[in-house]
Amino acid sequence: MDLLLLGAGMGVVGGLMPSPLHMLALAQVALKRWLVAILVLVGAPVAVDGALLLLTFFFYRYIPLAIAHYVAYVGGVSLIGFGAYALIEMRRKSHQQMAESAALTHASLSVATLAELTAPGTWVYWLTVAGPILAEGKKNGYWRVVPFFAGSLVGYYGAALVTLVALAWGAGLHRHFKQRLFLISNLLLLLLGVTYLIRAHSAH
Repeated sequence: MDLLLLGAGMGVVGGLMPSPLHMLALAQVALKRWLVAILVLVGAPVAVDGALLLLTFFFYRYIPLAIAHYVAYVGGVSLIGFGAYALIEMRRKSHQQMAESAALTHASLSVATLAELTAPGTWVYWLTVAGPILAEGKKNGYWRVVPFFAGSLVGYYGAALVTLVALAWGAGLHRHFKQRLFLISNLLLLLLGVTYLIRAHSAH
């Protein structure tokens, strides 16, 4: 149950945080293209996460469990660090730097997907959070860690779709709506970082 809740929490954080893909999808919503918006929001992350899942799985097959355990501490500290840094940055500048193009092109979708793939948070998640959990699966059976990834999928895509609807509703009502989503998601990130550190310590 703890893995399910942790995975769902991580997924919700990722889904709540507006990204270039969210902005491309939002532009499609404005054009009344909801199906295209959902495909943009879901399709690209599935491709990115699927590739990184395979990469992480094979990487951690050869990493000793003891090392993976200490990597988990790095993951918890990184989550807290990312959340704290983002909260500090929110006080210094607005979050208007995301994709603003209303046109959905192969180029814009490719750039948004590349941004998703190369974002530091993506690699921190897979190598220092999901990776050590996969290493636990190598020891105890992979079926035991399925709840983490199932919860992460449901949490991410559920939150991403809710965020898309909320952005479509809030964009015309409150120009600081995106900043509030950032605030909520980064506070959750801090909480999850602490939770993950506690779990890593108790698993020692």
